[in-house]
Amino acid sequence: MKRVRINAGKVGLVFRNGDYKRVITQGNHWLRLRDQVSTYDLAKPFYAPVHLDLLLKDERLSELLTVVEVKDNELVLHYENKLFKSVLGPGRYAFLNGLVEHKFVTADLSKIEITEKIDKNLFSNHNLSRYIRSYEINAHEKGMLLVDDAYMKMLDSGVYRYWLNDTNIKVLKADLRTQQVDIAGQELLTKDKAAIRINFNTQYKVTDVEKALLDNKDSEKQLYSLLQLALRKYVGAYTLDELLERKEDMASSILSDVKNTAAKLGIKVLDCGIRDVILPGDMKAIMNQVLVAQKQAQANIIMRREETASTRSLLNTAKLMEENSMLFKLKEMEYVEKIADKIGEITLSNNGGMIKQLKDIFSVNR
Repeated sequence: MKRVRINAGKVGLVFRNGDYKRVITQGNHWLRLRDQVSTYDLAKPFYAPVHLDLLLKDERLSELLTVVEVKDNELVLHYENKLFKSVLGPGRYAFLNGLVEHKFVTADLSKIEITEKIDKNLFSNHNLSRYIRSYEINAHEKGMLLVDDAYMKMLDSGVYRYWLNDTNIKVLKADLRTQQVDIAGQELLTKDKAAIRINFNTQYKVTDVEKALLDNKDSEKQLYSLLQLALRKYVGAYTLDELLERKEDMASSILSDVKNTAAKLGIKVLDCGIRDVILPGDMKAIMNQVLVAQKQAQANIIMRREETASTRSLLNTAKLMEENSMLFKLKEMEYVEKIADKIGEITLSNNGGMIKQLKDIFSVNR
């Protein structure tokens, strides 16, 4: 005989010639010389040295063990003393009782919804996150859940998690903010075949998520094409001169033209506007020449009007001087004063008095 000591927190399995005999717990035990003892820690996972079913035939050992069977399409969350320990995949597991409190939460992976009571903090744990697929919908977005390409429900902003399995899941998202589509440098032909380029922008927002995501493919691209066609139709209906005159009406006309069709895309067009109308180089030169000619004509008209007014004023002055000799004399003295301002030096001879010579210089015989 031999004596074997089993310390606290441990158990021993007795084997004789490779066959399991019994379990021994804390204390001193007398065994045969040919008996072997395998010792196990109550705080650690139990790994059976032989098939587990053989050990479970021992009722005493069966009471000391908690056996967990995890089926296909299942996983089990293992907690020790209320703290998450590990994730158990398909298989059979045994745990020793007595020292550690074990808790197990079984999750059904054949469904997509996570209905089990699991702390959200565990979803970021690597051991669990590999079994989960996550989708985030921002505050300015709206989402749609499709399961096996079938519409299930609408999703508001938030984080959504589903079990990772063979079920096909899609989450489509629509941006609900006001957005802008730009049509830049679109080359168009007017009614009189003049080629111009227009930069056009439109503000819109998604108002019907189901129409925008399910009923229509690439609704934003369709809106772009819709605006292109409306712009082409409008420009082609007018000559270049008419188009330039009606430029301010273009945005409102296109907005009225596309808003009903855009509503079928789940989109509401809020506003339209023209940034630029760009003429080709030769057309620009011609327009500049026309503008210069118009300005020159206006300048000539103004000059002719001023000349006519000046001539009329001179004529009126002449008539007054002809009728009034004193007015004529005053006018004469005015011009003499102007002439005198331009004379730098006056030379007088000794042939007569100074006053008489000045009178002869400036007097005008009528």
